Order: sequence, then C-alpha cells, then structure tokens
Amino acid sequence: MDSVLLLSLWALAASVSLQTAGRTCPWPLPSGNNFVASLLSPTPSFSALLEVHCDTGYMLPNGLDAAIRRCQGDRQWSDDDPNCTAPTSPQVSCPLPEEVTDTFSIDGSAVAGTTIRYTCLSGELVGNSENLCNIDQTWQYPHPICQRVWCPPPQEVNQGYLVAVQRTEYDVGDAIYYLCKKNHLLDGPNRVTCQPNGTWSAVPYCRARCPIPAERSRVLIGGLKRWPYDVTDSVVPHGESVTFYCKHSRKQCSFPYTQTCFDGRLNPPFCYQEPTWLQYKLFPHRLVSEIEACSLVDLD
Repeated sequence: MDSVLLLSLWALAASVSLQTAGRTCPWPLPSGNNFVASLLSPTPSFSALLEVHCDTGYMLPNGLDAAIRRCQGDRQWSDDDPNCTAPTSPQVSCPLPEEVTDTFSIDGSAVAGTTIRYTCLSGELVGNSENLCNIDQTWQYPHPICQRVWCPPPQEVNQGYLVAVQRTEYDVGDAIYYLCKKNHLLDGPNRVTCQPNGTWSAVPYCRARCPIPAERSRVLIGGLKRWPYDVTDSVVPHGESVTFYCKHSRKQCSFPYTQTCFDGRLNPPFCYQEPTWLQYKLFPHRLVSEIEACSLVDLD
C-alpha cells in the first residue's frame, strides 16, 4: 500500500516538472518606457527573476526606481509592465502677503512666468496695475498701494439748502441731499454721491417760478384755459408750458403760441398783445383769447 502511494506521488511530481519546464516568459522585454530590464536567472523560464531598473531621473508609480518580477505559470511576468516616468516638479510661485490679498482683488495666477492684475477693493491704485512672477520667486515690480479717495465738501446751490453732516472730507459712497427754498423747484436729482474719482455726482439746480406775463387774457395751463389771477400767485413752476393766444393779422380769429417757463423767465410770444383795460371791461367777449380759433386753412 505504501509503495503504491509513493509511486503515485513520484509520477505527479514528474508530471508537474515536465509541465513547468517547458514554460518561458517573453524575453527580451520591448524597449522603451525609460527603463532597463536585466534577467537574473539563466533563462526566462518558470520562476525566473527579472529586474527592472528605471533610467536616471525616472521612477515607477510606487516611487521606487527598480522592481523584481517573477515568471509565472501562465508564461507572464508578475506585476504590471514597467512604466517609468519623470517625477513632477513642484510649481514655483511668488508669495502674496496678506496685506496684498486683503487690499486688492487679484486676477491671474502667482505661478512663475505668469502675470497678475491688481484691482483696489477701495481707493485709487498707485503703482503698476500688473506684475510678473519671476522664476526665482520674486516679483518684477513692488506691489502697488490703494490710496484713499475722498470728496471735498459739496458745493452750495443757489436758492437751495444742503442736507448733510458737515465734514471736511466725505468717503466714496457718502450721499448728501438738496432742498430748494420757497417758490423754487428742484431741477435734477435731490441726492448726490461721492464717486470713486473723488468728485460728486451731478448737482441739481433750484429753478425759480415764472410770473405769467398776461393780466387781461386767458391762457392755457395744463390743458385748462384760465385767467392769470385764478392761478396761485399768478406764477407757474419751472418747466411749465403756458399757451398764449394771438390774433390773426387779417382775420377775426386766434391761434395758440406756447412758451415754457425756465428759471424765472417766461416771455410772451412776439405775436401776443395785452388787451387794454377798456377792451377787457367793455368787450370781454371780443378778447383774442375768447374769439373763434383760426382754422388750418386760415393759418396757411
């Protein structure tokens, strides 16, 4: 019984030896990929060892420059095919101090060989608005500065009031307000702002009301035909249009002529004639403002 078992084991070992003895792995390995392969065994047969050594300056993915591979029963070398690559150099960049990043909006990268652009978060930029990072990690120019911008006290407006805290300097974005005195109308914005260039936005005007230059003739204001004495104080505000009535030179009819009040001045049209006191009292229905309007044919 024991002799039979020994014979069986001997036959199995011989069979395995015969099977593996004829198995070899590919040799030589394909050239390239920045490495040198050296066979450490007499032949590339089963269990043979192979050393892979990367060229100077190159590494395997695991960070080593060499590896040992074994010829396997499937006629392939163990592990993956070698891939030796040059290590990635760390990026060289220039320092950006906190006082710079807190003062500016930086556009671009601080990597060596590239340019950045500065924009002040507030104030006016003094110095170079662009800078180059040198390969030695220094900047080509000194960092610029942001100079504080302010506005002087705003100008007074004739016939107006200034509503603001009185200061000698106003910061960018500060706002002040204007009001006009009685009988004056604000022409423009009532709010002005200190701008980034150190000047105020457009300042308004206070425009005077205009006396109506007619007494004994009706005029057209805001779509209504009115006697001047029926209008409060017989004045109209700045920008208001007033229509007067003029008599046709040859016919008994009237035609309108409009003038506009501008800062206290409202001139009657050249064709307007103020009725006399007698005309106004004795013949009110014959006043130019009351007679029939001229037709388009009459005006041709």
